[in-house]
Amino acid sequence: MLLAELSVRHTRRHMPTRRVALEGAYLPTTGPAHGLALLSAVVAMNLPSIDDEQRELLPRLLRDARHGLTIPRIALRHRLQHDTHGLDRSRHRLLGEDGKLVLELDVHGAPVPQMLGAIMAAASLRSNARPVAVDAIKKVVDGRWRGLTGDVAVRYVAEAWNGTRPPLASTDTWTPGAPAEELLWQGVGPDERWAMEVLGLRAGMRIERDDVNRRFRRLLRDAHPDSGGASAGAAARIEELTEARMILLAVASEEVAAEG
Repeated sequence: MLLAELSVRHTRRHMPTRRVALEGAYLPTTGPAHGLALLSAVVAMNLPSIDDEQRELLPRLLRDARHGLTIPRIALRHRLQHDTHGLDRSRHRLLGEDGKLVLELDVHGAPVPQMLGAIMAAASLRSNARPVAVDAIKKVVDGRWRGLTGDVAVRYVAEAWNGTRPPLASTDTWTPGAPAEELLWQGVGPDERWAMEVLGLRAGMRIERDDVNRRFRRLLRDAHPDSGGASAGAAARIEELTEARMILLAVASEEVAAEG
């Protein structure tokens, strides 16, 4: 049973740009308050990896979050935004299984975006729930959180979450009845899928060098300010397209070599 969920979109680890967006969250703050427990756990897991300079900025960010965050904005040297196009995904969940809590933490992404995602999620809650959520995070930052209580199991997800459910203790296959397109993505690595989505290739499409270059040139032309593209974010978009092209050209070369 799903008790709470946080989905954060963020720049991939090897990309120089730093962008974070909130994709969605289910964070109950009343009753057992499983949403607060999940936010606290995500922050507690990633806080030790935050450098001192970024930690000094947390109190002010939390004060702002109490009243709701204005987005876009810069926080902890990252750009907070609404657009999720081309961003990687980390999904954290609190589950109820066989009478106990299972904390499922996605650890494949960098720590700072997970922290920011938790704060953005707290700031996005209703005005009556927002202060409670921000206080729960502040309690962790201040070192006053004592962890989850009761019978709790922790499960770490180390693979990129790309539309299929994270692996569980009982199974690592897609849930029966999944959409056909998602089934086609099975077996496609996270880097390859990200690159395909950036260049507009659908699941199941063959990756061919000429097609990759053609798509890249078209999208590059659309993104460039000299061709009418928006100046804001153009550099990041061009960098994203270039990285996706390099990944897919390598995949195309591997496929040609395998066929030969």
